[in-house]
Amino acid sequence: MEHGHDDFYKKILDNNKIWSETKLANDPQYFQKLVAGQSPPLLWIGCSDSRVPANEVIGAMPGEVFVHRNIANMVVHSDMNMLSVLDYAVNVLKVQHVIVSGHYGCGGVKAAMGNSSIGIIDNWIRHIKDVYRHNHEYLNAIEDFNERFDAFVEINVKEQVYDLAKTSIVQTAWKRGQQLCIHGWVYGLGDGIVKDLGVNFCDNNDLGEVDRLIFQ
Repeated sequence: MEHGHDDFYKKILDNNKIWSETKLANDPQYFQKLVAGQSPPLLWIGCSDSRVPANEVIGAMPGEVFVHRNIANMVVHSDMNMLSVLDYAVNVLKVQHVIVSGHYGCGGVKAAMGNSSIGIIDNWIRHIKDVYRHNHEYLNAIEDFNERFDAFVEINVKEQVYDLAKTSIVQTAWKRGQQLCIHGWVYGLGDGIVKDLGVNFCDNNDLGEVDRLIFQ
């Protein structure tokens, strides 16, 4: 065995060759089409969890979904990584939909419900704890932990959708009349089914006045 090449590492390299050969067998122009460029209609902001593959969840092909992932699918206004992805997706790729997708059983959300220190992620989880603090009366009234956990996952997604709608990037796109809708989903690990949480915005009419940007 070569140094650093264990069985798993060798397997994923072999899988790549098999995958490439399979794609070419079905369509000899498959990769040439991808090289030509991308024009995905969708930006997916999801959790880094390895059990939630964005393309597979919605049956999309490579080239159809632009993806940003972080712990617990957060939209943090000071996160330049997320903002850069959002800006490129909206202003260059001209995506028509942005989906914030959480998932039940999210480890980041669960960690934010407790006080155990994990490491540097503690600082990131503070953002999720803020969501809990703003909704603590409703959440604390749910006695069953698992039900409270699921409710918190849903609330966290809704809050991130609202935060997404408030970004200058989305507000500017709506101001110029660009077709752009944002949505909040939760994915079920146990059944693979997506739940639309009903937070769907295609303009800022549903936002409070304080959240709407005024452009001169």
